[in-house]
Amino acid sequence: MEARRDFQRASSKVSWSKTPAAQAQNLVTTQLMPSQTKSVTCFDYQGVYPCPVCRLGQIQALPLMEAMACGFCHHIFTINLEKQQLQMPSSQPPLTWRWNGRNWTGAYLEGMELGWAYWLAAAALILLPTTLIGLAVYAFPPTPDTPLSWVPAVWVWFAFLSHLAIIGWLVVEFYQFPVRAYLRAMRRRLLGR
Repeated sequence: MEARRDFQRASSKVSWSKTPAAQAQNLVTTQLMPSQTKSVTCFDYQGVYPCPVCRLGQIQALPLMEAMACGFCHHIFTINLEKQQLQMPSSQPPLTWRWNGRNWTGAYLEGMELGWAYWLAAAALILLPTTLIGLAVYAFPPTPDTPLSWVPAVWVWFAFLSHLAIIGWLVVEFYQFPVRAYLRAMRRRLLGR
């Protein structure tokens, strides 16, 4: 008798606008197995999922469209339900993520991959100018008693940090990461505590 009351109470919380299979899935995940609410789920238009770009907002379906959007970073995504993929068409070529049932995996570009050659070129762009300036400072050191003898050492560090910032900016642009929105959210979290 008690099991019947639990079932009736649980079935009254189910939205009847969904299909019977979706209602049963909702009933099982929300009421009968509360410890397993983070179980593997299929990617569909009715769900709400974490945003793969900003990782702070949530994406959900846009009305009258076969697309989803993040409420925080405002990126729009197209969906491939057969492959369980989400694609961001605002970048060229579009970034693609795959839903594994719990979270998004692997942002990759169709037909393009950041392989070892790109990372080697990035390391060379950071280290080569810094090394050249450092060797010049080592080979021709300033006289210690001059008022600006500290400039060459600062110049070496400035070259390193500026070239590192260039590579960081290129990676952020490549993956379309919303830096301003992320910093704004972190500021809200810190001030909210």
